[in-house]
Amino acid sequence: MALDAFIPKIWSARLLLALQNTLVFGQLNVVNRDYEGEISAQGDTVNIQEIGDVTIGDYTKNTNMSDPETLDGDTRQLVITQSKFFNFQVDDVDKAQQNPKVMDAAMQKAGYGLRNVADKFIASHYTDASNTIGTDAAPSSVDKTTAYEALVDLSTKLDEADVPEQGRYVVIPPWYEGLLLKDDRFVKSGDMNSAIRLLNGQVGQAAGFSILKSNNAPHIPAGSGVLDNYKIIAGHAMALSFAEQINSVEAYRPEKRFADAVKGLHMYGCKTVHPEALAVLSAARPA
Repeated sequence: MALDAFIPKIWSARLLLALQNTLVFGQLNVVNRDYEGEISAQGDTVNIQEIGDVTIGDYTKNTNMSDPETLDGDTRQLVITQSKFFNFQVDDVDKAQQNPKVMDAAMQKAGYGLRNVADKFIASHYTDASNTIGTDAAPSSVDKTTAYEALVDLSTKLDEADVPEQGRYVVIPPWYEGLLLKDDRFVKSGDMNSAIRLLNGQVGQAAGFSILKSNNAPHIPAGSGVLDNYKIIAGHAMALSFAEQINSVEAYRPEKRFADAVKGLHMYGCKTVHPEALAVLSAARPA
């Protein structure tokens, strides 16, 4: 890769695409990006305008309605709190001996690494959920006979909170999928053909959810007053708003090396807008 041929905007776009194509918690339909704007520095804010409820009244024929009400609302701020960087080099000797696509492959790796960190950050917002089953001190026990039923319980929690049924998801760790695959109720209802695998990490559909699998499902190890457990996060994209930007990707020649180097900055933030649209199961992994 010749430095004079490096076009930052093109590489920034390719890196962001590689990142978004691997996100699980950070993909559309799990979070929303409705308020994503221009981000230039850590601490930037994105304003989220919330509209209050609209009053519903009875209409009587030939009778005037009351004057239109003034909509009220609240402005919340999504703050860009995270700044993550990468910085790698390809030695001139290696570059001469390897496939010329080595830099592109390295950028793909950088995108995957950024994805892992961002997904974990978004998943950490499970603590904002209004609906919970089990706790760190008393997680729910699940096995091959109860794992599916626990998903139904999460769905019921969202039903009771008036969360839209269309577009619900649940993210599970691989071991939880293993339990579901031993239950005929999931095997019969959860299978889907490749044409409807629309979400990153999607492994099935059941209990009213698109079921996604990720190693970034939060794991709480045993500690003082806490038992080992995993967080099974269910919800709707209205719950979390996410904004990100690849702010800078630069190519340069390190002063003390014969090498091409690339560094980049990824900035993002996440805000729980509707905590009632999140439900979390604290689940103890069976021995």
